[in-house]
Amino acid sequence: MSTIDRLDAHPWFFCGIGGSGMLPLALILNGAGARVAGSDRSRDQGRTPEKFAWLEQLGFELHPQDGSGIVSADQVLVASAAVEDTVPEVVRATALGCPRFTRAQLLARLFNAAAFAIAVGGTSGKSTVTGMIGWILTALGRDPTIMNGAVMKNFATPEAPFASARVGQGGAFVAEVDESDGSIALYTPRIAVLNNVSLDHKSLEELRDLFGNFLGAAQAAVINADDAESMALLPRAPDALTFGLAESATIGVVPGSIEEQALGIAATIIDRRNGETAALHLRVPGRHNLSNALAALAAASAAGVALGEAAAALGDYAGLARRFDVVGTSPAGVTVIDDFGHNPEKVAATLDTLKAHSGRVLALFQPHGYGPLRQMGAELAEVLATRLGADDRVILTDPVYFGGTVDRTQGSERIVALVNAHGGHAEHVALRVEAGERLAALARPGDRIVIMGARDDTLTVFAREVLARLP
Repeated sequence: MSTIDRLDAHPWFFCGIGGSGMLPLALILNGAGARVAGSDRSRDQGRTPEKFAWLEQLGFELHPQDGSGIVSADQVLVASAAVEDTVPEVVRATALGCPRFTRAQLLARLFNAAAFAIAVGGTSGKSTVTGMIGWILTALGRDPTIMNGAVMKNFATPEAPFASARVGQGGAFVAEVDESDGSIALYTPRIAVLNNVSLDHKSLEELRDLFGNFLGAAQAAVINADDAESMALLPRAPDALTFGLAESATIGVVPGSIEEQALGIAATIIDRRNGETAALHLRVPGRHNLSNALAALAAASAAGVALGEAAAALGDYAGLARRFDVVGTSPAGVTVIDDFGHNPEKVAATLDTLKAHSGRVLALFQPHGYGPLRQMGAELAEVLATRLGADDRVILTDPVYFGGTVDRTQGSERIVALVNAHGGHAEHVALRVEAGERLAALARPGDRIVIMGARDDTLTVFAREVLARLP
């Protein structure tokens, strides 16, 4: 089971098949001809039914998460490392002696077997950079396989509304790799991209070790010259190429050439190895996306793609779902934005993009778990307080909780208190439906409402509901 051509030798069962990490992997297996079934607690709870209906249309056999889908020792169970041994599928698979992979183990098998593997790591921006690299290679005829954690708008169609993966035949495999569970250590990329190193799920000491080893396992590395933590790992990297806004970056920006728009950003890109320049016009906004584009251009260069061709391809990059995704504007002129921001760096990038233009910001933040909130709560509170102005407002709901034994003693109330102690303006509204009502009551013409959070696909539905409630 170490290469794609053997994947159809066994039936596969995904526990949590609708998850952002599981779904694209299941799509890749299905596209390679494997038989794939699965279950998901979200399906059982009636959340995002359109996603599961689409999977069934594609031929996936879906079951309740009660163990009934595990019927043979020949099945291979795929489950997140965080899935508890008491989950019925795990209990049943263990009793039958089924082989078991974590999501990361299976992805690593596929990735490491590819002829030309590009891994994108870092605390923030992984999905966007992965989507950008994948689109460049696709647009230029490289026919890559892409494993992403978000829906890529360039590949989404009415027939494929949840296109977080692309199955190609060109030998290139582009994937975002995760440091939160330590599984980044499983990958041996041809090219390793390190976007940044900052707090999220682990301490900085752990992250430095994980990302340093990640770079050391690659044949070539692409590193963010604007991020001090990433640059500190430069000695660990073979054949390194840097990118960024700093004038020391190899793939960078001609000073004074950046032009920011509300829904896009443009700049003149320069390869300082030879002085070559290229015009870049992105359809996604913010300097963080310009940085993401520089990472993708540097990775493409390391893969042998000409700078001008790669920059031209990025002009058609449509972005990702839930990455500064404009849901719409109400008749009174209030715009609602759906965004994946969930750690300090991502939230800061989103808020900075909003504050680069006029209009009050009303930010709703749904924490993506009690554990991450304990790990990064102080840094998150500082961002929410300092990146917004006196007229802006922040609402925190209770963290995402879908069950399990996680410690829930420290929640959003603590973060609200920290935001206000830093001089911000935050309030805790436990239930999301009540938070939506509060946003509608606060909103006035010209405001931007941003809905931020991760691990919960229904946030997109909630953002649409907020828009519908506005005058």
